[in-house]
Amino acid sequence: MTMLQTVRDPYGRVFDKQSQVDSYNLPTQRSTPGSPANAGAPTLPSTLESPMHTPFLARSRRTRRTPFTDRVTAAGVKAYTVYNHMLLPAVFRSVEEDYQHLKSAVQLWDVACERQIELRGPDAERLLQLTSPRDLSRMQDDQCFYVPIVDVNGGMINDPIVLKLAADRFWVSIADSDLIYYYKGLAGGFGLDVSVSEPDISPLAIQGPKSDILVERLFGQAIRETKFFRHKTIHFQGQEMVIARSGWSRQDGFEIYMDGSQHGPALWDHIMQAGEDLDIRAGCPNGIERIEAGLLSYGNDMTLENTPFEADLGKYVQLDRVPTCRARAALLEKQQPERQLRAIEMSGSPLPACTETWPLTVNGQNAGQVGSAAYSPDFNTNIGIAMVEAAYWDAGTTLVVQTKLPDRNCASRSLFGCASTSAGTPCSSM
Repeated sequence: MTMLQTVRDPYGRVFDKQSQVDSYNLPTQRSTPGSPANAGAPTLPSTLESPMHTPFLARSRRTRRTPFTDRVTAAGVKAYTVYNHMLLPAVFRSVEEDYQHLKSAVQLWDVACERQIELRGPDAERLLQLTSPRDLSRMQDDQCFYVPIVDVNGGMINDPIVLKLAADRFWVSIADSDLIYYYKGLAGGFGLDVSVSEPDISPLAIQGPKSDILVERLFGQAIRETKFFRHKTIHFQGQEMVIARSGWSRQDGFEIYMDGSQHGPALWDHIMQAGEDLDIRAGCPNGIERIEAGLLSYGNDMTLENTPFEADLGKYVQLDRVPTCRARAALLEKQQPERQLRAIEMSGSPLPACTETWPLTVNGQNAGQVGSAAYSPDFNTNIGIAMVEAAYWDAGTTLVVQTKLPDRNCASRSLFGCASTSAGTPCSSM
């Protein structure tokens, strides 16, 4: 049986580390030069190494490949995570080297795991509004919205990007949860005139400070001038495709919503060839950069147990304008959260990946927990995103974080290099 060994990445998610069998044709090398016992074992960045024996994950068709998987493999991917039951590249050269390159050049990301749920029909907007406290009535046909999706109690189910394609047609570009079944259940239960489906749409992201140069070269100046969180139409091999100015980084970029899996290899090659002189590389969402930018990760930073107010997404909650939102009554009673997400800075030497929540305390009392953490080379410190109790969330408050290493001090702070997801321009959760 072909086996993959599971490891955690800087997001705290499980990905596949090679064992004796090269399941996805990933390259292997000695983890300790000259050590016969380690011959053929994979070498991963220090931030990704597991200090203990890790279990195995058997490869299955239930873990879906993407239209770009062959190209990603050929580009030298070192690790995958599983996201929406689909492969998502996690590391190419190293987390740190990928991070520096993302900030200086341009990368092509296989983010086909950002599956689309298409809501189509006269009741499409009504169904969407049932599940979100953000007012969608003023959304224009070329617009993208960052949208908290909640259950009837106000708990976060997902935080997708919603693209409005027409008055009766929306794509919900989801984070990592099975949101499609929620929509199917509500559509059936309320007797709505709407179809709920997963179209053959596979996003491919162009990210980095040189992305606008590359996009103009590929698709023209009008596409380069697309405003943030707006989308336009491009053509590739005779097929119309949507392109949006968006992406899960703060380095500027675009996302192509490739229509038709058969176009995957050709579209990938076309973009890579056009970007050769721009130092284009295959890349992936980077845990260091996204924490610096305050971009949230559903399942790590917030879960069903948290409301949008606790996730610091209050600016996307407009309860006075959404009378049909099923969670409206519950959220009206939860507008003053007792805990909330905060950026934190942790002292000392570089910390390992945050694969489990790390408790926060003040004088021995519970003060919250860290859900995401990484060492930032640019800020020369450990950074993180934590759910902090109200008494301790003011910037500058000193807390103690408990990891598998000795306890150390940390401080809540407002921002790192960029505005947080809720305080500034949003990007989709991953």
